[in-house]
Amino acid sequence: MNGHRLTLRQRLPLRLDLRGVLPGALAALDLAAIERLPVAHGREWLPLAECFHIEAFEAEEPALHLIGDLSRVDHLGWGLAGGEILVDGPVGDHLGSTMRAGTVRVRGSAGDLAGVEMAGGELHIEGDAGHFVASTLPGSMDGLRGGLICIHGRAGDRLGDRMRRGTLIVGGDVGDFAASRLVAGSVLLGGGAGAHPGYGQRRGSLVWLQPDAAPAPPTTFVPGQGDTAVFWQLFARDLAGLGARHFAGQAIADALAALPARRPQRWRGDLAVDGQGEWLLPR
Repeated sequence: MNGHRLTLRQRLPLRLDLRGVLPGALAALDLAAIERLPVAHGREWLPLAECFHIEAFEAEEPALHLIGDLSRVDHLGWGLAGGEILVDGPVGDHLGSTMRAGTVRVRGSAGDLAGVEMAGGELHIEGDAGHFVASTLPGSMDGLRGGLICIHGRAGDRLGDRMRRGTLIVGGDVGDFAASRLVAGSVLLGGGAGAHPGYGQRRGSLVWLQPDAAPAPPTTFVPGQGDTAVFWQLFARDLAGLGARHFAGQAIADALAALPARRPQRWRGDLAVDGQGEWLLPR
């Protein structure tokens, strides 16, 4: 069977690392082998079945369904290359980091470092997310490198730090240094932001879906020149489609749907780092 359901037996006393527990890997094993899989729990290694009740189900593609309070479970979906992961409950740190394809959906909130160095696929968080979403691993230069991240709630500090490619949409407010050192890609914010958004921005687009909630552009940004009508229509229609598919029934879906009828104010920067990024404030 291609699908496996893991139900947490009890709240974990220590952090649990689920790196390597992926839909495709489990689909190649029988149930007994899956139950014996070693996973790191604190400083110990435990068989997977000691933490989860495991059952198989039919699915069209490799699928993994986890149920329970997984707020102490880290590295879920790490390096995912295909298939689907669905979580009913909160999860810990490094959700979907370094994933390259497939879909991860969390019906709850996520900890820090979600989508770090993700290169493809889709990551959906229906609650809030912690700090450093779509940013880099320690010592690395590039954050999000492709794919789509949708956060329905709020996000913490350093959202999209050093992001290089892809699309990142947040429905609520975000913390300090949003889109800091942004290299490329698109960051869309449905709420307000903390201090220093766009700090050190080099290229890429930061779109404020509620311009009245946006702070005044930094003094190192200048009004943009040139006709953006054609670019904006193509960009806005694509974003409206994403809103209809992934945020149906939410206020941010309405904001995205209204974009093609608006005209953006455009600011360029961050000139402090010779940047050519842009802020778009559609009104």
